[in-house]
Amino acid sequence: MDLNTSNLRQVLRFYLEPGGAKTMSVYVDDSSAFGRSLAAVRRGADSLAEAEKLYDQLTDDERLALLDGDTPFWEGMLSFVRDGYNVNPYVHGEIDRLGIPGTHFIDGPRGCVRGKSTAFPVSMARGATWDEALEERVGVAIGEEIREQGGNFFGGVCINLPRHPAWGRAQETYSDQPVILGRMGAALSRGVQHNAMACMKHFACNSMENARFSVDVKVDEATLNEVYLPHFKHVAESGVHAVMSSYNSINGEWGGENHYNLTQVLRDDWGFRGLAVSDFIWGLRDAAKSLRNGLDIEEPFTQQRGEELKAALESGEVSWDDVKRSGLRILDNQLRYYAERWSEEPKGTVASDAHMALAREVEARAVVMLKNDAVEGSPVLPINPDAAGRIAVFGRLADMANTGDHGSSDVHSPTVVTPLQGIREAFAKADVDYVPGNDSTDATASTDAKVTSAAESADIAIVVVGYTAADEGEFVDGSIADREDLLALYPDAKNPEQEAMRKEVLERMGGGASIVGTETAGGDRRDLHLHAEDVALIHEVAAANPRTVVIVVSAGAVLMEEWQAEVPALLLGWYSGSEGGHGLADVLSGKTNPSGRLPYPIPASAVDLPELDIDATEITYDRYYGQRLIQHNSSKALFPLGFGLSYTEWGLRDAAVRSLDAEAGVGQVETVVSNTGAQDGYHVVQVYGTVRDGDRAGERELLGFATAFVPTGTERSVLVDLDLTAFGRWNPETRKVESPRGAVLLEVSSYWGDPAASSVEVTL
Repeated sequence: MDLNTSNLRQVLRFYLEPGGAKTMSVYVDDSSAFGRSLAAVRRGADSLAEAEKLYDQLTDDERLALLDGDTPFWEGMLSFVRDGYNVNPYVHGEIDRLGIPGTHFIDGPRGCVRGKSTAFPVSMARGATWDEALEERVGVAIGEEIREQGGNFFGGVCINLPRHPAWGRAQETYSDQPVILGRMGAALSRGVQHNAMACMKHFACNSMENARFSVDVKVDEATLNEVYLPHFKHVAESGVHAVMSSYNSINGEWGGENHYNLTQVLRDDWGFRGLAVSDFIWGLRDAAKSLRNGLDIEEPFTQQRGEELKAALESGEVSWDDVKRSGLRILDNQLRYYAERWSEEPKGTVASDAHMALAREVEARAVVMLKNDAVEGSPVLPINPDAAGRIAVFGRLADMANTGDHGSSDVHSPTVVTPLQGIREAFAKADVDYVPGNDSTDATASTDAKVTSAAESADIAIVVVGYTAADEGEFVDGSIADREDLLALYPDAKNPEQEAMRKEVLERMGGGASIVGTETAGGDRRDLHLHAEDVALIHEVAAANPRTVVIVVSAGAVLMEEWQAEVPALLLGWYSGSEGGHGLADVLSGKTNPSGRLPYPIPASAVDLPELDIDATEITYDRYYGQRLIQHNSSKALFPLGFGLSYTEWGLRDAAVRSLDAEAGVGQVETVVSNTGAQDGYHVVQVYGTVRDGDRAGERELLGFATAFVPTGTERSVLVDLDLTAFGRWNPETRKVESPRGAVLLEVSSYWGDPAASSVEVTL
């Protein structure tokens, strides 16, 4: 074997873990041109100047090769449909001659999608913790598993705002609040970037799944900058290395070639130094326009740019200055990342005991207890493991490994603890019966009798209901095989081998195969209620057992008006990851005091949801959605933003403003949090602001939050950082969202509209 530089780098990329499992780590040759520039940056040299030195050494073909994926298109597509998604990292711009590593993309956000990795609870569940420090720990763990398995680029910081809870990919984001999205996204990025470049996505206004390849989102500049971009700005300013554009069009221009977003906002307004990369396969429609308007890398294969850029350069449609601008960003970010990353190579981290324990901790912290009424004088929860008696568990989801959709975020965990398994292990002294439930609303009398009998004979009944990947998730099914506009984006087959690949790919896609996974196609929800069989099961069990606990598995809000009053205890269990069943049981047993808080409101009915046609080709986004729309309609949420119960009693007092800088748009409030109950726990302190005057007078907005651990019988002072621009106004002259002026009410609360809030009025 001829060990030339290219072969040597490939050989050195592999090593064996104890036990013989082959893993992969991106190797940087210190003696290469890139290695020498990297050493200079580590000594304090300017990374952009070193990037220019590297760029000057590239041939024209190598300069163009930086701008897209390294895998030939039809070879990559065939791997998609045969092997699955991201079975290996997707490599972009690796130049062996100079030792340039390129970006080795691995997706997320619930973990490392390559290999058999740790599946953490989905992002929306982690958003329910409102805990930035915990999310940063998750980021560290994900980054370690990515780096150990050959990645240096994490495409999983999803911070899209779910304007409507029907969005199929709501599970991939944290909240419908820009303040939560920005701070949790920045926390994940900080953790990941010790071991991999982080990429935030999808930029922007991407919150419709079925129509994402065709919808044009109309949004005025003020609303865009006040509502749909602030979280991206926060993560950009935190130092994230990349942003991924969205499939959808924004104000008539596709996300992957949108000049306003990619150049005006990212570069001119925000001064962003990171990379701009496309979403996969269908992320741009015009190769030259995308480069000219600020997109640096077309992902993940050699596709439109490989076909079109040379001709576009010859015609003058793009210039070599455009190529250089993106090339320098690509090299600069790689140099900065490698100079700053942790020096130690992670080994043995993939699905390790420590990471599995973290996944369990996160789920226990994420569970939101919405109801815990007293029955015969005492709350239904927690359940004493030593005196549980007989527990009956119901529902098809109770014994299902249900970690989320099967799209690009799917993590293939080596093990998944189901709710039933977790309950049986936590309540080993109890008799635990399991009845999957009725298969349909017209179930046979014998099935009904079995459910009723099990419920009546139990000391407590637990019903697990909700959704699976068949109900919601990323949508890329075989319908794309019939879309002429999308088929036109594929390069022609150049030889018989490629023609055979092309034929197989299109046949598989035409047969309904998902291009990003191997199972269900997902998509947006058309109904926000539970399935009829789930509702029937709740009615039946609740009628037979007064101590009924319902656990809802979902990501976005579920409408509950037809059944929630019948049950004394109600929890949101989420798509809960590798250790979900254990984390859930930790809450049910009282081992963990529930501290999850709603990252969005649950409306009392569909009347308080914005208009949505999930198949629309054009839609207008305004500022009224979620809790703001509920207030605008003079309605009341079934459960408001930030709501969640605990096994202890919390108090907030002595709210005091410690700093306010209206010009900078920041502030800080201090309050005293007391735990007067019987159990240690975490409490989420939330600060809401209301402008007293003007056309938005009376609108209550989330400005900041902090999570505090307080032992029972004690109190502690908590500082909450505020983002005053969260209720600010867009100024087109300064091109900034500016803090309001005048009288403002600040409420230190446990949830939106908390009557026990500690308030203070200030003038900005």
